[in-house]
Amino acid sequence: MGQMSMRKRDRLEVIYDILKIIRDRHNSVRPTPLLRIANLSSQSFAEYFGELASKGFVKEITDKKGRKYITLTDKGFRYLEKYAYIASFIDEFELGA
Repeated sequence: MGQMSMRKRDRLEVIYDILKIIRDRHNSVRPTPLLRIANLSSQSFAEYFGELASKGFVKEITDKKGRKYITLTDKGFRYLEKYAYIASFIDEFELGA
């Protein structure tokens, strides 16, 4: 999760990071800052975003000026809750790397 380690983030961690960034920015973030903060290549980001949108974790909204924002759905918020629970379980039983 948030630890600084040299190992590569796994897929579930990347998804968690993307969703958490959106949530922590009042559930509304523009795509470019999200890509930058998530520390992903534009290709990787596009793949993750496509999957998250198609599975109903995030949605893109457009404001009156035509600017696009990404927000979490209820399913996205639930993922964050479940991930935090599982991560605490892993820490508690020292199952992490």
